[in-house]
Parts: sequence; C-alpha cells; structure tokens
Amino acid sequence: MEKSHEKIIVIGGGAAGMMAAGRAAQMGASVTLIERNKILGKKILISGKGRCNVTNAGEIEDLIASFPNNGKFLYGPFYTFTNQDLINFFQEHGVKLKVERGNRVFPVSDSSRDIVKALEKYMSQHQVKVLTNQRVKEILIDKDAKQVKGVLLEDGQEILAKRIIVATGGCSFPGTGSTGDGYSWAKKLGHNIKTIRPGLIPLETREPWVKSLQGLSLRNVNVAIKEKNGKVLTSLFGEMLFTHFGVSGPIILSMSKWAVDYWLKKQEDLILTIDFKPALSNEQLDLRLQREIEKHSNKIFRNSLNDLLPRKIIPIFIELSQIDPEKVMHQLTRKEREKLTSLLKNFELTIHKPRPIAEAIVTAGGVNVKEIDPQTMESKIIKGLFFAGEIIDIDGFTGGYNLQAAFSTGFVAGNNASLFN
Repeated sequence: MEKSHEKIIVIGGGAAGMMAAGRAAQMGASVTLIERNKILGKKILISGKGRCNVTNAGEIEDLIASFPNNGKFLYGPFYTFTNQDLINFFQEHGVKLKVERGNRVFPVSDSSRDIVKALEKYMSQHQVKVLTNQRVKEILIDKDAKQVKGVLLEDGQEILAKRIIVATGGCSFPGTGSTGDGYSWAKKLGHNIKTIRPGLIPLETREPWVKSLQGLSLRNVNVAIKEKNGKVLTSLFGEMLFTHFGVSGPIILSMSKWAVDYWLKKQEDLILTIDFKPALSNEQLDLRLQREIEKHSNKIFRNSLNDLLPRKIIPIFIELSQIDPEKVMHQLTRKEREKLTSLLKNFELTIHKPRPIAEAIVTAGGVNVKEIDPQTMESKIIKGLFFAGEIIDIDGFTGGYNLQAAFSTGFVAGNNASLFN
C-alpha cells in the first residue's frame, strides 16, 4: 500500500475547499486538495444560473440575520473574512465584480467560470497539490489521541496528514459531487448530524392549472405560507416564479425552509397566498378597481384586467373569480368587486411538498455547530479535524449568503489548520 506524507489535506474542491486550501498554503503549510470530480468547482459553475452570486454586499449583521437557524455561529467567520474581504480577494485575482438588486454581487462578466479560475490561480500561486478524480474512502484517526492522521483513498492509497479540512458540501446537486460522504465520516468520528433536508428548494403545488403559468415571473408581490388554520409560518416581499410543478424564485426559495420543516413534521399541505398589490390596502384597491371599471366600462370582463395582472394569469384569475367572462364591466356588482379585491390580495395555492433534495440549492442540516469551534472551524471532538462550508448545519436565504459562508468558513479553517503547534 502506497503512503505519502502531507501536512494538511482538504477534502472537496468547491468554494469552501479551494479557499481553505489556498489560505492554508498561503500561510506556509504543505497542502493537498482531493476532489472526486475531474474538475474543480462544479457547483460554483452552475450557481446563479451560471453567473455565480458570490456574496451579498449588505452589512455583516444583515448577513448573519439571513441564516435563521444558526446565524450566530457565523459571527467569527464573517468578521474574520468579511464580504468586503471576499470582494477584494476576487478583484485582486483579476475578477471584476458588480452589485445588483438586493445587494447581490456577481462577476461583471456574468461568468461563474471566472470565479473558479481565480480560486485555481490562488491555489496554484501557493503550490497547493490538487488531486482530481480521487475519492476518499475513510478519514484515518489515532483513536488513543483522538486525532486525525490521514485519509484512505478508494484506490488503497494512504495520505498522511496532521490536519484534515472536510469541505465536501451537502446532498444537493449530487452530480456536482455533493453526495453526503462527509456526513457519514463525521458521524463515524463521533459527530452529531442534524437532520439533512433541502434548504433553498422549489415547492410543488396541487393545482393542475399551475402548468399553464410555467415561466411567469411576478415581481413586487408579497407571499405568505400558512397552515390550513390560517397561522402564518413566514412571509416575504419580492420576486417569485411559476414552474410546471409549482412555484420557485428568490422569495419562494428563501421561505421554503419553513415549508420543509413543517412538512417533515406533519406531512400536511400548506397554503401559499400571493398579494399582487401589497402597497394598497383593501379599501385603496377597491377604489382602484372602481377606476378600472369606469375606464373600461363598456368592455367585457375578460378583456379588462391587463392593467392589473400579467396576461398569462388572467384566464386563471377569471375562472377563480367565478365572474362571467363576457360580462360588461359596468355591470359588475359590489359583491363581485369584493371578490376581485380578495383574489388580488389573497390568491391561494396549495403547497403539497418540496421538490427532491437533489434539486435543492443548499442542504439544510449537517454537522452540529455546537461541536465545532466557530473561531477556528476545528472539531471539538477530534483534534486536527476541521469543517468548512455546507457540510456544517448552516443554511441561509438566497442572495449570495451561502457562498459567503462557504468562503468565510473555508478561509478560517485554512488559516487555523496552518497554525501548527
């Protein structure tokens, strides 16, 4: 059996792994990064629809608040390697960035490949040894000392190291290499794994007519997810998207965690409501409808809603209103007007379940944060074992937050793993 000696091994060539490897090597350590795919950064390449939303330019406190479960764990990483530090890092490595709506930060080129190239360049500059197409079978430890001593590869090769950084990602997009290996290693080494579930995930609805709305994007709407008894679990203002199976888009993805958690506990349907006119009260909207009726007084109902709604949704809206589509506008009764107001402010769909975890943008759950030192990313159970990125039980909203968490925890892990006693 072949053995080789390295001081630090990083498992996983994604955002957290490449940052960790580059930083550890920059600090003077001898580093080997092991990636199971033929190429590095597969998940980065598909993130943001190939544009890569690398971070969010908001205040650090806002970034922390965007991780509703374990945001406090990220105080150390986010203040050690801030979003501004990350922006400076990429610009220093030749990637110009721009800030878009919602403080989302993208490469000016709109190409995620530029982000991967910059990270590869960073590792190359500091002589990181990269092994692609190699799969780790097991993390080797000295059981008496409760300390890592290396890894065993599937081909039988052992690589010995005093520090190991696990940055294998979660379970989402398994085609990118995130197949959950890291969870089983961590569990075997004594770590508690919080329930693995989809994080940012589209939701399936029961209504068959949703297929006819596929591709329709709604902006500036307020969406709420409620239990059947009317109790609101969460609500957000922003942009959403209809798909052939249900709903997606930024606010749906960010709200999905509440739906997923509820569904895992009860496996019951939820109600999703859309307020098309959140800036208007019911009374103001009724006045607006009266003006529309006056403006289109001699038109038939089905031809008179273009100023209020996207064209694609009007046939569904008319059907749900139960108003005769051929009715002349000036003949609408007050009761029918109230029905229209109610639909515009409280348009309902039935959430059946989340899409499969393989389609999730991030994985929720993972290694319990109480078992990781947030200042160093080192395990509190096994010496020399560090974690970075999505394998940890941290998942944030959509908007660049999760990649910032990957880069920050990767930086902290790499920095501290390099500090040999």
